[in-house]
Amino acid sequence: MDRSFFHHHEEHQRHALVPVCSSSTPRHINWMLSDVPSDITIEIDGISLALHKFPLLSRCGRIRKLLAQHRNAENIKLELLNVPGCLDSFELAVKFCYGINFEITTTNVAQLCCISDYLEMSEEYSNENLSLRSESYLETVVCKSLEMCIEVLHQCENLLPLADELRIVGKCVDSIASKAYAEQVASSFSRLEYSSSGRLHMNKQVTCKGDWWIEDLSVLRIDMYQKVIEAIRCRGVRPESIGTSLVNYTDRLLKRKPSYISPTCEEKVVIETISALLPQEKCTVPVSFLFGLLRFAVMLDCNLSCKLNLERRIGAQLDMATLDDLLIPSSKSSGETLFDVDTVHRILVIFAQHDDSEDGELGYDYDSEGSIDPPSQSALVKVAKLVDSYLAEIAPDGNLTLGKFIAVADTLPGYARVTDDGLYRAVDIYLKAHPGLSDAERKRLCNLIDFQKLSEEATSHAAQNDRLPVQAVVQVLYIEQIKLRNALCCATPEGPQKVPYPSHQVTNGQVLSGAVTPRDNYSNLRRENRELKLELTRMRMRLNDLEKGHESMKQDLHKSSSKKVMSSITKKIGRLSWFRDRSTFRGSASASECSKSFASKHTPRS
Repeated sequence: MDRSFFHHHEEHQRHALVPVCSSSTPRHINWMLSDVPSDITIEIDGISLALHKFPLLSRCGRIRKLLAQHRNAENIKLELLNVPGCLDSFELAVKFCYGINFEITTTNVAQLCCISDYLEMSEEYSNENLSLRSESYLETVVCKSLEMCIEVLHQCENLLPLADELRIVGKCVDSIASKAYAEQVASSFSRLEYSSSGRLHMNKQVTCKGDWWIEDLSVLRIDMYQKVIEAIRCRGVRPESIGTSLVNYTDRLLKRKPSYISPTCEEKVVIETISALLPQEKCTVPVSFLFGLLRFAVMLDCNLSCKLNLERRIGAQLDMATLDDLLIPSSKSSGETLFDVDTVHRILVIFAQHDDSEDGELGYDYDSEGSIDPPSQSALVKVAKLVDSYLAEIAPDGNLTLGKFIAVADTLPGYARVTDDGLYRAVDIYLKAHPGLSDAERKRLCNLIDFQKLSEEATSHAAQNDRLPVQAVVQVLYIEQIKLRNALCCATPEGPQKVPYPSHQVTNGQVLSGAVTPRDNYSNLRRENRELKLELTRMRMRLNDLEKGHESMKQDLHKSSSKKVMSSITKKIGRLSWFRDRSTFRGSASASECSKSFASKHTPRS
């Protein structure tokens, strides 16, 4: 059957349903039978239309049933409620009843299917009625093309739920899913090639061109888009393609909206739906995209399952996040801190739980207990650096409580940090921004730091930091003294026995020294450290002199050894030449004798 069942007629196309009178007075359609008076008035959405019984009765079962209730009335007036597609769809149905030619296209086929069902324009009342023709066009033309199916789905958004009941939506969704999967398979085959050994393999350097439909789906409303994504997932389309489609759809719908426009309920539904559609596989969407969804979820106050789902997925790939991702603004309801610290803390707890889990599955798929692969050591180190930077960023907030700061800092295990310089910097910023902390609170805060993992620069800074409690400074000085003495041990040629260690002891992060008070320990350790630094400087200078002398000796030794080698080689060559001269002498003597006799024999006499 031809794609257009009704040929385009320019004369009739010019006659649109244009109001010719007020809504209180019946209006006539210009292309109707103008010489025949109207005998029926149909009202739709407050607009009255003057029509004729016979063309409508011959095609519409619903009109026939309504007119049966008004057999004896001369001027019949009917009101049609809940007309699908409103006046535009009814105009197309009336054109069909009056025999006016028009073209069925992707923009009106859904309206025609719905209005024909509403008016009961089936084969029971007329052959090749509107219902049959519109459904035939849908199945033979629309469902053969992925782009047409998407356009028809877009038109169905204003025809629900009737379009869903008539299976218009279902047919288009199934067709899109099958076409998307076929495109993916065809693209995969195009990437296959034979290697030099004759084996068939996938060429990953060739870009996949089977996901062109992703851009087309962005025109759909979220409910239609959800149906399509669920269908293509069931068909087996790649999770990466689904993730790319989700990112593209969300970017078009949310990120292009100006920031000064307040969020709407529609956006809340979008965020919750996109969160539920995310693939289970890991790394199918960027972690920055997940953080963007989480920001919207916090701002729009989405349901708890949506937030927890996003937090769980972020926690599984937190090592790919950046500092900007973690800086989630607080919602207006909380308003305590500038950034949402509680959400970040929950994400870190999820990440730490992955580290503690022993039985995980490959990929992002969850097992029966909901655990996944634990992060690697490199991921732990990255996250530890990220957390330290985050703590330094939120530390100046005056509303940030000590408990929240400690909770975030203490989430990761101690071995995650190679050095505690970043943590020390964050603690120092917090102490500076919160000068009213008590000694007990400052001690509790400094217990987070492993002072033995500080660099030389951080240790020197901590030793002179007045914001730290005295016990922490004493501990830093003691550790610094141990490092200095160890350095002296390494620099002293005589060995470590000449460098006595002090009688201080470290217990639970504090330095104890007999019955001496912490203030005395502090002054003694600083004095000893200054002496040790001076001694270490002298030892380094001495070591430098020794190295220079050693280098000079090596050069002299190299020169003397070269001379000895040359002398030895000369002697050996002399011996060889002596034997060679003797043999040559013997050979030359006999040769001269022969030449002399030969000359005496052949020399002419005078």
